[in-house]
Amino acid sequence: MSSPPSPSSNRWFKALRRTRLGEPCLRTYPLECVDLLRRARIAFQAGRTLKEGFRLAQLEAVVRMLEEHECDFVDALGRDLHKPRFETVVFELITVKNEALHAISNLKKWMEPQSVEKNLSTSLDECLVISEPLGVVFIMGTWCSPVQMCLVPLVGAIAAGNCALISPSEYTVHTAELMNRLIPFYLDNECFHVVLAGISDLPEIVELKFDHAFFTGNREDGSKIALAAARTLTPVTLILGGKNPCYVDQHCDIATTVQRIAWARFHNAGQSIMAPSYILCHTDVKARLVQALKCCLMQFYGPDPRESRSFGRMVNLEFFNRTRELLWRSGKVVVGGQVTEAEKYIAPTVLTEVAESDPIMQQEVFGPVLPVLTVNDVDEAIAFINKQEKPLCVYAYSTNNKVHHNK
Repeated sequence: MSSPPSPSSNRWFKALRRTRLGEPCLRTYPLECVDLLRRARIAFQAGRTLKEGFRLAQLEAVVRMLEEHECDFVDALGRDLHKPRFETVVFELITVKNEALHAISNLKKWMEPQSVEKNLSTSLDECLVISEPLGVVFIMGTWCSPVQMCLVPLVGAIAAGNCALISPSEYTVHTAELMNRLIPFYLDNECFHVVLAGISDLPEIVELKFDHAFFTGNREDGSKIALAAARTLTPVTLILGGKNPCYVDQHCDIATTVQRIAWARFHNAGQSIMAPSYILCHTDVKARLVQALKCCLMQFYGPDPRESRSFGRMVNLEFFNRTRELLWRSGKVVVGGQVTEAEKYIAPTVLTEVAESDPIMQQEVFGPVLPVLTVNDVDEAIAFINKQEKPLCVYAYSTNNKVHHNK
């Protein structure tokens, strides 16, 4: 079956995209996208990615790229997100390296045919499952973890013998341009390509027809990607954000609990799809929990988090303004609340007296704001969670095993 015609070029990349005056632009022209896809498909059809040696060489090149350019990645993420070196190394670079090293160690086993149990109709046959690559995949990363969310899926694509086009987020412009510069230097130039595009342009690129599409982002954009993929019957993997609840029981180690919650909520200035979005706290421990959070944030970031080298910034003014508006219109600030627009800075903030109807409980929040609501028991917490959309993650802190296993 022939590929569908590409969308008209006048709908693509209508203007150069800038995040701040004087910064480099993100742009890949439509004909370039078509050509990159064509080159990758030709390389795949020629069997370039089938051999174990090729895949191993590409995986080893990913590891080498991250090791040799660690400082460049730290600098790029520092410029895009004010991300501390520790967070970049641990949550971006080491995560990808471990994924690649795991694939290197297991690639031979993964590529071997797997015997399957026979039944009456296949009793005289040799029954095997043979894993084959899909073809050319399209990987769309997100800005909150711009290296991890591009390169971890790429590692999987390489290990499976696919070619790939990678689209880093336009919001983290320095990281995107770094990957655009490094990937052609380390990886096969016919099989792997970087596309610099805006989020609004991704659905039209998906319509060019890939063999699989991988998207990380919010639900609204994910819906557009899924719709575009459906037009060409392209299978798609969506990792979508949401509001992740965190239940704190009256039977728990408060000191340990708040350290884990504060780290998860406030690292990368709260810009994580895995972060706890709000706390459902047992009424009996609310006062102790809030006081412990105050002490923990002091320990993590000092008396003025703005001066801390361990605390990041919002990715752009759009997300800064959105988070600030939700913060001002919801609950009562008991910790933090300070904002500095010129720096896109929002202090680590804890809110109490939050109602379910408050704006911050109605929208996904990518920012360092943690609402605290109270419940009377675990059953009330479960009922509250079940009324919301299905979350990506649910966290529970209790020393009572019955709470952990409660459905």
